[in-house]
Amino acid sequence: MIEIGRTYNLNVVKETEFGFYLDAEDLGEILLPAKHAPENLSIDDTVEVFLYLDSEDRPIATTQTPKAEVGEFAYLEVKDNTQIGAFLDWGLDKDVLVPFAEQHRPMTVGDSYIVFLYLDNQDRIAATSKIDKVVLEDDQHEFRPQQTVNLIIGNSTELGFKAIVNHSHWGLLYKDEVDQRLSFGQSIRGYIKQIREDGKIDLSLKSGQQIRDNCSQVIQDYLRDHNGFAPVHDKSPPAQISDLLGMSKGQFKKAIGALYKQRVITIEKDGIRLV
Repeated sequence: MIEIGRTYNLNVVKETEFGFYLDAEDLGEILLPAKHAPENLSIDDTVEVFLYLDSEDRPIATTQTPKAEVGEFAYLEVKDNTQIGAFLDWGLDKDVLVPFAEQHRPMTVGDSYIVFLYLDNQDRIAATSKIDKVVLEDDQHEFRPQQTVNLIIGNSTELGFKAIVNHSHWGLLYKDEVDQRLSFGQSIRGYIKQIREDGKIDLSLKSGQQIRDNCSQVIQDYLRDHNGFAPVHDKSPPAQISDLLGMSKGQFKKAIGALYKQRVITIEKDGIRLV
């Protein structure tokens, strides 16, 4: 079913002086204004468009690309404050409204906020900055370790950075595992590090392979700088490994296992040695 607030490939069924009408199935024929129509568009062509309601609440199509669609989060700038709420720039000619009742705190022109786009009770696209009420519960997901995901960086905590995962759930990036600057509202690719027993999601900005490669390189660099020997092995206490190499025991064991199979190192009673 075709819905307002989504992008579709629709067929051109009629041409007029002010634009093209597209077949939107149960929504009927929807106008694509001439100013947004691709050059040389003709009847029976297919065109990719986003559907929304115009100022008179009529379905209309555009080839402009919104910064988010209904059901998604985005970091948007406030363009105007009015008697009914704040209007935010989301990439279309018509700004999107955040009603006063949907503002987590009063919005200021020129500032940007993370918002969630939804359809109101009249099928108009609106936004809310009360994002905690729309982020899903931790146990209602099917994410898996090492899965590639899209993140929107939220607030920082004592542990690290909260991030919205694939427009649906909260996850956590631990600050001691982040080696780049992150800013509120930033969109970035990440990975599912692990799913905790309570369903909460731990994240990483590096894939499992990238982490293993990095750990392997750290170990080899240490060995080369210390006459080919490191006084730690797979039975060493986690704290000793962390203090010496800056990685967890699990990461260390995976890395030395791979290096041993590649015959880069040998594992001795009191440590590891570069071959």
